Amino acid sequence: MSRTPGATDPPARDTVAAGTRAAPVRPRVPDAEWNDWRWHMRKRVTTVAKARQWIALSPDEEKAIAGAAGTYRWSITPYYASLMDPVDPNCPIRLQGVPALGELAEFPGAEVDPVGDMYYRKTNRVVHKYPDRVIMLVTEACPVYCRHCTRKFHTTDVTGTYFRDDEGESFDEDFRYIADHPEIRDVLLTGGDPLSYRDGKLEEIVAGLRAIPSVEIIRIGSRFPVLLPQRVTDGLCEMLSRYHPVWLNTHFNHPKEITAEAAAAVDRLLRHGIPVGNQTVLLRGINDDVTTMRTLMTELLRIRVRPYYLYHCDNVTGVSHFMTSVEKGWEIMEGLQGHITGFGVPQYVLTTKIGKIPLAQPYFTRTPDGLLLRNYRGQEMAVDTAAYPITEPDAR
Repeated sequence: MSRTPGATDPPARDTVAAGTRAAPVRPRVPDAEWNDWRWHMRKRVTTVAKARQWIALSPDEEKAIAGAAGTYRWSITPYYASLMDPVDPNCPIRLQGVPALGELAEFPGAEVDPVGDMYYRKTNRVVHKYPDRVIMLVTEACPVYCRHCTRKFHTTDVTGTYFRDDEGESFDEDFRYIADHPEIRDVLLTGGDPLSYRDGKLEEIVAGLRAIPSVEIIRIGSRFPVLLPQRVTDGLCEMLSRYHPVWLNTHFNHPKEITAEAAAAVDRLLRHGIPVGNQTVLLRGINDDVTTMRTLMTELLRIRVRPYYLYHCDNVTGVSHFMTSVEKGWEIMEGLQGHITGFGVPQYVLTTKIGKIPLAQPYFTRTPDGLLLRNYRGQEMAVDTAAYPITEPDAR
């Protein structure tokens, strides 16, 4: 048996409206290889020549690839490449995977670390920003180096790494820090992408955390369900299920990424008791319109992924060209609230050095008599303090 990559997937969405596109001709690949995540990792697109096997590179894309050399890594899995429109450089998949000239431009206020990871780093891997939870930067490897990555500096070719020591160094110092701070009850594994490790190495990390009595929740931040869903095997899920409660947050940005293979990966996680949430980034030219975002959220619910955050794109060096205005984010949130089921509406946030700041506009205004309420249609209703007290009564 063999398959043409992408040929047996459901019709891809170049726009969010229902439609189809002809599957481009791809080299035939045996099913055993196409379904093996390690094959995809070995065959990642990392050169112009390899990219041309999948897409007709535009002159600007070729200039950007050359300009990014020695500064920013790039790679694309064959699976993710199969979702790219072969001729349209504005394809939302191409924009996320192929270097663009905007990465080389300078933007006001851009920083390599606007979220303060370096400031809050306590060990080689542990970043302790919030009282009861930490992140662990366990690797700098990813299957696809997303062009909009918040930690783009972490995956540069030159000096961009947050690791004080090599990522392969012992984890003992990291585990010891967490054990010595019993207020830490929640650990998020991130990087890079933790699922870049093979199951055995990943289990060593998860087991080390589970051995710490104060750690209640282990979370994994991974884009593998989107970029290479073949990685989410029954074996991986069975291993993770031995260390519950384990949660996984992933990162779908466009409806075109929700394929049958991605849905199957999510289903495997769920069947092993691993809840799946989604953290979308608001990206100019990719999902910065109400129709696309509404379709994305409803499609996520269809495959049983809970929308969690809508991140305002960070002003990261090499990423700023993806930023929209905050006003655009408000417009999109207004187009979600009330128009889809409540638990399908993510929280719109801006990540800063002082934490994640909710940016959603309020649906109420305080008045001398009580509250003026506004619904998603713009209709208003006044309620007075007799019906809904605003302040607690004087207890004296």
